[in-house]
Amino acid sequence: MPFDDALSGLRAAAEPTRLRILAVLSTIDLTVGELCTVLAQTQPRVSRHLKLLVEAGLLERHTEGTRAYFRPPPPDRRPAAYDAVVSLVDLNDPALERDRARLETVRAERAEAAAAYFGGIASEWDRVRDLHVSDGEVEAALIEAIEDRPTRDLLDVGTGTGRMLEVFADRVRRGIGIDLSSEMLNVARTNLDRAGLRHCSVRRGDVYDLELPNGSMDVVVLHHVLHFLDDPSSAVAEAARTLRSNGSLLIVDFAPHGLEAFRSDFEHRFLGFAAEEVERWCADAGLVDIEIEHLHPAGPAGRRERAGLVTTIWVARQHADAPDLHTLEVAS
Repeated sequence: MPFDDALSGLRAAAEPTRLRILAVLSTIDLTVGELCTVLAQTQPRVSRHLKLLVEAGLLERHTEGTRAYFRPPPPDRRPAAYDAVVSLVDLNDPALERDRARLETVRAERAEAAAAYFGGIASEWDRVRDLHVSDGEVEAALIEAIEDRPTRDLLDVGTGTGRMLEVFADRVRRGIGIDLSSEMLNVARTNLDRAGLRHCSVRRGDVYDLELPNGSMDVVVLHHVLHFLDDPSSAVAEAARTLRSNGSLLIVDFAPHGLEAFRSDFEHRFLGFAAEEVERWCADAGLVDIEIEHLHPAGPAGRRERAGLVTTIWVARQHADAPDLHTLEVAS
């Protein structure tokens, strides 16, 4: 790396608190307040250290509402100074023992908050699940749909609990989840941290403006997202824009149904979509080779029922001459 960049990075890291910060953030994304708890230091002091580390390119800052999360840059944009410094630190060193203990307290508080939030909506989720095909069957169909396609970089739009990131984690080099709900993002962070998936992260984002370059993703997933949106076709177009050549768009949603309670009870804007309607949105976005699969819920003795909620999966491919940005560039 350039001499000045190397010097800047090494200078920024060569201080006890800043080195502790790099060690802690190598395992989990944290807010300023959470870092204050882990380091047992005041917010102004921690903020000054973080500012220096961000300016040196050793950390990234991502704002989420009134909070800001800090994390290392992704591997393809990470300065060599970061890897050089962090690789020299033994994360189990006794000098970091108190930081590790306090970090477990932060993790426990996150998990408690996530459980409380999700516990409050779990009954609603269960009511919907009882009416449609099992999540496991949908997940297996999605994996099969892109078994032979590139999956280096994956974007899960409307990530919710982060489940799609977990499903595809062993097939991607990096997964990004986007959601508008800070509470849901807390659930997703807790789940990803518990699973040890450091190559997957989540952030607050807008489905109509993903803040990603054209041709930067291999797979984009819209899993039960479109029925919540006022303008689902625009969300499909924005997702398609981010796909590399031959990249895959996976859409999961309900077929048309008449359960009006879903509008009032679950805030669904649409009661499902006709297969040809979503197919047209994909085609209008320039996608090709559109495949459609309908999954019917199982009734007694495993028989497929025509009643209940039918889940439809659309798989579409970006055309071969689309932009292909091999170096992932994510807005901080």
